[in-house]
This record gives sequence, structure tokens and C-alpha cells, in this order.
Amino acid sequence: MNKHHHIGWIFFSGALILASCDNPKTRDLATHFTHVDSLTEVYLDLQDSLHTAWNLMINDDNQKIKAMQNLLHELKISAQLDPEKAESLDHRIEQLKRIRYTPKSMSNPDLVAEYDFASNSLVNELISLSEGHTAYAYNTTMQNLVTQIRKAEESIEHYRSDYDAIVVVYNKFILENKDHMREIDHTSKVEKKPQFQMVSE
Repeated sequence: MNKHHHIGWIFFSGALILASCDNPKTRDLATHFTHVDSLTEVYLDLQDSLHTAWNLMINDDNQKIKAMQNLLHELKISAQLDPEKAESLDHRIEQLKRIRYTPKSMSNPDLVAEYDFASNSLVNELISLSEGHTAYAYNTTMQNLVTQIRKAEESIEHYRSDYDAIVVVYNKFILENKDHMREIDHTSKVEKKPQFQMVSE
């Protein structure tokens, strides 16, 4: 909001307050306006919280995928991994980001389950290959990468739980304020958001 708009806003608000002293209808309008303005602020805060929680989760997943790529690289340069096997693993890792769910597509729990299966099977295979490597006992790079991947695997449930908790509040908000949603959000049709909890149900 620029300076002129801000000044205009102050005058408009002041005019509403003054007029409401004499006009009950204007007083009701001012009350309604203030209520919607307050709801809009809450709605925007919820959207920001959802965005932040989602990005934290995806960043953690990206770090895990990067660690998997680096671990595969370590296995490749060891010359103990069959080239065809290495190429297959490389392709599967690259495919992870392409098949990963989005805030909208996760309404289909099968997509999340499919991604989790692909990711988990890769993690298990890479860690098994690494720990079975003759150099693993003294290769700290491989050990650190395995630790990093395991930590990311452990934290995914935490990130998903945080996201779901915000979704519950968001969905409750749009349900309780459905009569005002057109005034609160003019950009799109507001719909309930899916939760990760659906996958385990």
C-alpha cells in the first residue's frame, strides 16, 4: 500500500467511524468490514503457515535425494557397483522428484503411497549396498551420507504431522467462515486441503 492509498484508507476509516455515530446502517457496515478484514488477516497467516510447512518438508526431501545421489556417486567410484545397476539406481533417483506429490495431487493417497514406496525402496537398497561395501567401515563420507539419509527419513513424519495440523485449522476456518470466503479470497475457489493422514487410513 503506497502513501496515498494509506492516507485514503485513514480518511475512509475515519469517515465510517464518524458516520456510524448517527447512522446505524453505517455502523453495521463498519462492524462487518472490520470483521472481514480481521478474518482476511487470519486467512493469510494460515496460508503463509501452510506454505512454510510445505517448503520445510520438501527441502528436507530434496536434501535426502541429494544425499542419495552423492551416496550412489561414492558407490560408483568404488568400482564395486555393476554399471548397469548404477544406471538403474541413478534413473530411479532422478525420477523421484518427477513423481512426487503436490499440495493438490496428494488428495489421491495412492500417489503419496507410490512415492513413499519408491523412495523407501531406494533408501533401503542404497544403504544396504553401502553398508555391505568393503570400504564402508573407514569411509566417513559414505557413513555421513547414510546418517543424513536416515535422519531425513525419520523427520518426514514430523514435517507431515506439522503440515496436517495446519491443514486441520485451515479447513475448519474456511468451513466456519464459508459465508465470507468470497470477500476474504477473490483470487480462486477456496477448497478444503487434503492431509497426509489419509495415506495411513
